[in-house]
Amino acid sequence: MGRGGRLPFAVHFQIKYGSRMPLDSALIVFCTCPDHQCAESIAGQLVEKGLAACVTISGPVTSIYQWQGKPEKAKEVQLFIKTSRQRYSALEQMIQSLHPYELPEIIAVAVEQGLANYLRWIGECTQQQ
Repeated sequence: MGRGGRLPFAVHFQIKYGSRMPLDSALIVFCTCPDHQCAESIAGQLVEKGLAACVTISGPVTSIYQWQGKPEKAKEVQLFIKTSRQRYSALEQMIQSLHPYELPEIIAVAVEQGLANYLRWIGECTQQQ
């Protein structure tokens, strides 16, 4: 029990909504692509395979980075991929197999808080079949 004899929020949510996904298992994965066509292709396949609930495509963005010892600057398209911890490994493998970059940006950040129903939806969309 939480403070005041109440159930912790995550337990209350799971009882009320029957979610199999803990509220703290959602991830946002950042990935940059060289162009919009590549971004749409990767996003579509991730959602179609149930590895992502949603992919937001944003851009163009400007990336400034070190590559092979030299500073570089490139226009890219940013993906914000909403997924679950349980699907991360498969998602990472798929991005690597589809991405044209030798070393694609694939960075996962845990979602600490969010609209409970949205987090539940991410879990439902990314449940393994």
